[in-house]
Amino acid sequence: MSFDQMWKRKPLFIHVCVCVCVCVLGPRAGAAAMNWSGLESLLSGVNKYSTAFGRIWLSMVFVFRVMVFVVAAQKVWGDENKDFVCNTRQPGCTNICYDHIFPISHIRLWALQLIFVTCPSLMVMAHVKFREGKDKKYEEQHHGSHLYANPGKKRGGLWWTYLLSLVLKAGFDMSFLYILYRIYHGYDLPRLSKCSLEPCPNTVDCFISRPTEKKIFMLFMVVSSAVCILMCFCEMIYLIGKRVVKEMRLRKNNEMLRFAEEHELTNMAPPRSQYRRVDPTLTDSQLSLNKADRVRNSAMSTNL
Repeated sequence: MSFDQMWKRKPLFIHVCVCVCVCVLGPRAGAAAMNWSGLESLLSGVNKYSTAFGRIWLSMVFVFRVMVFVVAAQKVWGDENKDFVCNTRQPGCTNICYDHIFPISHIRLWALQLIFVTCPSLMVMAHVKFREGKDKKYEEQHHGSHLYANPGKKRGGLWWTYLLSLVLKAGFDMSFLYILYRIYHGYDLPRLSKCSLEPCPNTVDCFISRPTEKKIFMLFMVVSSAVCILMCFCEMIYLIGKRVVKEMRLRKNNEMLRFAEEHELTNMAPPRSQYRRVDPTLTDSQLSLNKADRVRNSAMSTNL
């Protein structure tokens, strides 16, 4: 199967990506990778109710964030505590400095971010399931007639639920980017960090392992999060713009119908006989004779 065919069949494509993650991580990490199967089923279900921008967002989240997180990022940050070194042998100094430099692990922060970002999609799925159950009960009570033509159509309350999910997804992504920026004072990992906290005897130099590689992965995750935020805003503009255009068309049609009802078409033009040209050289007696002739002719045609 080609990549384009897999792209069109998104649930299969996502399932293949999860299998690739499990194979790359190996047997020992297989159980941890399978914990993402719930996320796989969630994203596969969301794909059915998404717009084109939503499908791009889904691909960005799973391919460029979840796969990179599971396959590569966990290995890159796996040695952050073990290979963190400070030039002192004072007991407890290294641990205190590590906690000061890394208040929260990047891996755990990104895991929380992915969970929070994908959770708003549950609202859309729950709303659709609620509509399907309501439609099923209505069908049973009314002998086959349906309450919703398509329960997954983004109309009414479902439209507002979908828009709210986009706002929450963009808000969570921006919040976590801000938290990452505030905690680490920017999106940078210095090669050398100085620490003077107790119980360190003086200001010590601390070094993290593979700072350049970790910085590259961190920037990649930040950029992918920013692109996902952009996709959410584009989808919001698309939904709102489509709704506004639809409302304007509906209002215009209603105004046309109202105008047609208030101004019914009537015969406004007088008979063509009133527009006959009269010779200005004729006298009044001649005009009266012509008029009498016309009346006589019309009477004769009536009698006939």
